[in-house]
This record gives sequence, structure tokens and C-alpha cells, in this order.
Amino acid sequence: MYLLVKNGCDRLLAFFLLLLFSPIMAVIAILIKCNMKGTFLFKQKRIGKDHRAFTIYKFKTMRDEDNLPDVERITFLGGILRKTSLDELPQLFNILKGEMSFIGPRPLLPEYLDYYTAEEKKRHTVKPGITGWAQINGRNAISWADKFRLDLFYVEHCSIKLDCLILLKTVKCLFVHQDVNQTENVPMQRLDEAKHHG
Repeated sequence: MYLLVKNGCDRLLAFFLLLLFSPIMAVIAILIKCNMKGTFLFKQKRIGKDHRAFTIYKFKTMRDEDNLPDVERITFLGGILRKTSLDELPQLFNILKGEMSFIGPRPLLPEYLDYYTAEEKKRHTVKPGITGWAQINGRNAISWADKFRLDLFYVEHCSIKLDCLILLKTVKCLFVHQDVNQTENVPMQRLDEAKHHG
């Protein structure tokens, strides 16, 4: 019952936030277009609830030069967007479409599906989120094993109390630049590589 109510509240809140932030999003889009070639949006296939694939949206923060490491491809504007999490704003459209939630495990790449254990696959029994239990407890600075453990804790204990705790800690991290933002540019080893070497 809670998940049904949460879904309705997510979509309603996403609608109002899109109206509220649309001027800011328009300015960001123009600034990106002035600083980088191509589209201002980053689009990528991810896996959501019940293993369904969807296209996630973010503001573009990196140049297209594939021959450079990701850290070197991040633009000055992109660094600001990541530090403030403003690059995540387009995911409000994913929430409005019913593909994501504000809170839940982060959606991962389709090619990772073959590397999950049966237990780890349970993270897909809820909608993925913009922020989550793993994001406020280390994000990219923790191992995949710890990330999945935190995701499964959320799945097993999902409640309004836990969601409020995650939301409050996320807001706190945004203002004091801890946890959620500090590890944003820490390169995370790919899951397939971690499993092969593990």
C-alpha cells in the first residue's frame, strides 16, 4: 500500500517541481549548449523495476572526447552541476513517466544484469531513485558489495520513516557538501570488472 501511495506522491511532486525549476533548467540547458557541442542532455539506458529498461535523463556534464578519462572530460560547468546535483534535475521527467522514484536504489547499466546474484536482483523489486540509502552512505566511495547490501536493506525496510530519513540526509548533504557530493567524481569501478577480479 505504501509503495502505491509513494508512486502517486512522487509523480505529483515531480510535476510541481518541473514547473518550479523549469526556468533554471532552461538556463542550464542554454549554458551547456554554449559550452559544449551536441545536445544538452545525457541519455543512457538503465534498468528499473522488474528489470525493465528505460532511458535516464541528466544534464550533460562531460565533453564527448572518448579518448580521455572521465575526470578530464568533466567541464567547469559540469563540475558545478554535479557538485550541486543540478545535473539530476531532468530525472524529474523519469519520475513523472513512472520509471523512477525520488528515493530508491540507483538504476544501473543493462550489461550488469548478468552479474547480479539472485539476492542482489531483489533491488529491482522497487523503482530506482534519484537518491537512496546507498547514496547517503558512501555513494561511489564504497564497494559494490556494500552498495548492494545497502540497496537490499532499503528494499526490505522501505517505509515513510526511512524515506523521510533519506530525504533529510540528502538535503543536508547538498548543503554541507558531504557524502552525496564529495564522492560524485570518485571513479567507480564497473560492476563487470569488479566481479571478474573479485
